Amino acid sequence: MRKLVYYIAVTLDGRIAGPGGEYDFFPPGEGDRGAAYSSWMGATYPETVPTAARAAVGLVDTPNRHFDTVVMGLGAYRPALDHGITSPYAHLRQYVVSGTLEPDIDPAVTVVPDDPIGLVRELKREESDRDIWLCGGGKLAGTLLPEIDELVIKSYPVVAGAGAPLLDGAFDPTLFDVAHRTAFPHGVIVTGRG
Repeated sequence: MRKLVYYIAVTLDGRIAGPGGEYDFFPPGEGDRGAAYSSWMGATYPETVPTAARAAVGLVDTPNRHFDTVVMGLGAYRPALDHGITSPYAHLRQYVVSGTLEPDIDPAVTVVPDDPIGLVRELKREESDRDIWLCGGGKLAGTLLPEIDELVIKSYPVVAGAGAPLLDGAFDPTLFDVAHRTAFPHGVIVTGRG
């Protein structure tokens, strides 16, 4: 059965975005210190790079390694919309969970007005050798916590102070085992938990 994997960047204080949905405060993986991280991301999770950015980082023809489907909330989808991009991950099947987004926003995007748990359960039953990427946001992740099979947390050395939390839901302590941890010279630590 396919897994739902929450692959997300987070600050030291547990924020995935600022109060206005901003994410540009995450330190970039540039220069000599960030090169190892950028290389790792492109090699390990190339499908998580938005379609519009894939050419700039040399991933145009790179096949998907882990995911063939992305599920995101409106907050995670909004930055692309704000730049006039309605299909940010054209190399994946795209689902946006939103009760306010127009259902015909883009033929490559399926808008799901409710029941994200039902959606994920249906996607998990599909035959595929690739998993489902939960891209965000925190409210959607809080709702889907019972269905999250694995976490891949990119922890950045920055404190936001306020903003969207990693998980925003009911109190539900859930244990995940650490499967791997990789530290990069510019301070990012990637932890995989299953």
